[in-house]
Amino acid sequence: MKHFFSLIVVVFVSISLDAQPTNDLYKTARTLMNEGDYENSSLVFNKLLINEPNNKAAKRDFAYLCYLKRDFAKSIELCKVLLNDTTVSEETYQLLGLNYKSIALYKDCNTLYTTALVKFPNSGVIYSELADLNLIEKNTKEAIKNWEKGIEVDPNYPNNYYNAALYYKNNNQLFWTIIYGEIFVNLESYTTRTAEIKETILDAYKKILYVGDAGKNVKNEFEKKVLQTLGNSSTSLTAAELTAIRTKFILSWFYEKQDKKFPFRLFDQQRYLVREGMFDAYNQWLFGVAINPTQYKIWVDLHSDETATFKTFQEGRVFKLIDGQYYKNRL
Repeated sequence: MKHFFSLIVVVFVSISLDAQPTNDLYKTARTLMNEGDYENSSLVFNKLLINEPNNKAAKRDFAYLCYLKRDFAKSIELCKVLLNDTTVSEETYQLLGLNYKSIALYKDCNTLYTTALVKFPNSGVIYSELADLNLIEKNTKEAIKNWEKGIEVDPNYPNNYYNAALYYKNNNQLFWTIIYGEIFVNLESYTTRTAEIKETILDAYKKILYVGDAGKNVKNEFEKKVLQTLGNSSTSLTAAELTAIRTKFILSWFYEKQDKKFPFRLFDQQRYLVREGMFDAYNQWLFGVAINPTQYKIWVDLHSDETATFKTFQEGRVFKLIDGQYYKNRL
């Protein structure tokens, strides 16, 4: 019965296509794709591309649909056609690479990304995809190099921060776990990955604040100065205690004019939140659930106005990093 119903739908869509203006077909195809109706979406895309064979947007979306359907051969065919256009986007290279990975054409994929980076040398997306290929080939050293390069050249693309933070967590590089983790949750604030990285940041803070001689053997000047300014703590960390520690850090950092030597967008935002009275709510949002969900709920209930003010600010702003504030591989 299910197959019979699907057949009726396909026949109905096929008949109704001729009644639609060409400029409506694209919208219909995308709607069906977003609803998960891949078969009918394919019918509409095919009809549209017969009428408009040079519709690049439709061709690109159809290529993605074919990838979702696991029709990799068709998706690759469409992507290669798009690559011949001078206005090809980095997303087309990304999609073709995903197809190559899916059928284990790793050598072709590597060549593709090399070509893509010549055309898009500042693409965080391509560096992220290349790092993913490195992981498939079990080359984590190359992967972190590419995540770092992606962060350096395209500082507002979140995926590289996410993966780099987890890499540094696994390699016990606590400072960069914290820095990249906090940048990530500001770029991507409401996903399952956000919750994961919040816990990662908290765990790194717990360890780093108990280590003596902060920054003593650190060669990176930015890292060394941040750690020295942050200092150490022997207390058990609560969200309130972390707020106090981090507030003291921000006040000291700017009082000592370290922002002149090391301008850093994340610290600028933290200072703004301190000035505007939102730093408590921000730190509760960042650490509260990971530390103690029950205590976090109690805090929110007791500070509903502060919570609402911060939420309005967070949802209404775009956190944007600035080029040239990359310090990881600078001594």
